[in-house]
Amino acid sequence: QVLQKLGKADETKDEQFEQCVQNFNKQLTEGTRLQKDLRTYLASVKAMHEASKKLTECLQEVYEPDWPGRDDTNKIAENNDLLWTDFHQKLVDQALLTMDTYLGQFPDIKSRIAKRGRKLVDYDSARHHFEALQTAKKKDETKIAKAEEELVKAQKVFEEMNVDLQEELPSLWNSRVGFYVNTFQSIAGLEENFHKEMSKLNQNLHDVLLGLDKQYSGNAFPVKAQPSDSTPAKANKSPSPPPDGSPITSPEIKTVNHELEPSALEAPGASIPKSPSQ
Repeated sequence: QVLQKLGKADETKDEQFEQCVQNFNKQLTEGTRLQKDLRTYLASVKAMHEASKKLTECLQEVYEPDWPGRDDTNKIAENNDLLWTDFHQKLVDQALLTMDTYLGQFPDIKSRIAKRGRKLVDYDSARHHFEALQTAKKKDETKIAKAEEELVKAQKVFEEMNVDLQEELPSLWNSRVGFYVNTFQSIAGLEENFHKEMSKLNQNLHDVLLGLDKQYSGNAFPVKAQPSDSTPAKANKSPSPPPDGSPITSPEIKTVNHELEPSALEAPGASIPKSPSQ
C-alpha cells in the first residue's frame, strides 16, 4: 500500500489503539445524532408553546369582560406562558448546553488522532531509513548517527502523543454512560415537573369554566336542526271515524281534482265527530 503509506516498509500496528479509535468514531456519531434530535425536540417544544399561547389568547378574546372568572383566565394564561418559557429554557441549560460541551471535546481529540497517525508514519519512515543505512554494504557512520538521532526524535514525539491518547480515549468512551444517564434523567425530570404544573393550570381553568357554565346554563339556547330538502312532507292527518262507529277505511285517492266524498256534503248542520286522539 504505497510502501505502507510512505513509511517505506512495514507499518507499526496497535490493535488496541485502533479499537479505541473505532469506539471514538462510534461515540461521536451517536453524540452528533443525539444533539440533532435534541435540537428538533426543542424546536417542537417552542412550536407547542406558540400554539398554546395562541389558543389561550383566543380564549381571552371570546371571554367577555362581564363573565365570572375573567381575571382568573387572564392569570392562567399568563402562568401558562411562563411555564412553557421556563420549560424550554431549562431544557436548553440542562440538556442542550451540556450536550454541546460534551461534543466540544471531540474535534480536538479527532485532530490529535490524525496527527498521531502522521507522526506514526514519520516514525516508521525514520526507522526504516535507519535500518537501511545499517544494512547497507557501504556504511556511512555519519549518516547512520544522524538517522539514529532522527529516529529517536520521531519515536519520542510519536510515543508522547500515543500515551496521551491511550489514556484519554478509553476514559472518554466510558464517560458516555454517565453522560447519557444524566442527560435523559434531566429531560425526564423537567418533563415530569412541567406536566405536573401544567395539569394544575388546566384544572384551575376547568373549574373556572365549570362555574361559568353553571351560571349561564339556564340561559342556553338550544340549536334546532333545520329541515333538509330530502325530508318527506308531513303526512295528512288521519280521517275521523264515521259516526256509526264502523272501521276506518283508507280514503280513495282522487285522480282529477280531489272531489269531496258525497257523505261530506250531507247534513251541513251535523256536528263534526272527534278523532280518537282528542
